[in-house]
Amino acid sequence: FHFTRAAAPIMKRAGRGAIVNISSGAGRSYSLTGIQAYASAKAGLIGLTRQTARELGAHGIRVNCVAPGFVRSNPASERQWEAMGAAGQRRLLDSIALGRLGLPEEIARAVIFFLSDDAAYVTGQTISVDGGHWMLG
Repeated sequence: FHFTRAAAPIMKRAGRGAIVNISSGAGRSYSLTGIQAYASAKAGLIGLTRQTARELGAHGIRVNCVAPGFVRSNPASERQWEAMGAAGQRRLLDSIALGRLGLPEEIARAVIFFLSDDAAYVTGQTISVDGGHWMLG
């Protein structure tokens, strides 16, 4: 939100730009118990993406969103993974069509796509980069 507010005037003057918000699979569907605030905030980012895409599109600014699935990329996600135990880890992997967790660079590639000219006619969209978890959810 703050980045968009700061960058939008500059992008408007340029007559073009691209913004990519990072949400989460938790913002698209149900999620782990106990993360209601996190899931609500991530759902809000998806709504913010659509709204700002509508408002900024007339200025040549595209706004999209990436919703990653579970990625073991930081100490917090490592703690979550370990807390699941072997049975919970297996359940999570079984709920992902590709049967594995994502890699940080796979999330980055989706962001790069949205920022590139390959996505010149894409705005207001949220792409799930979750190995098919949301699809099966």
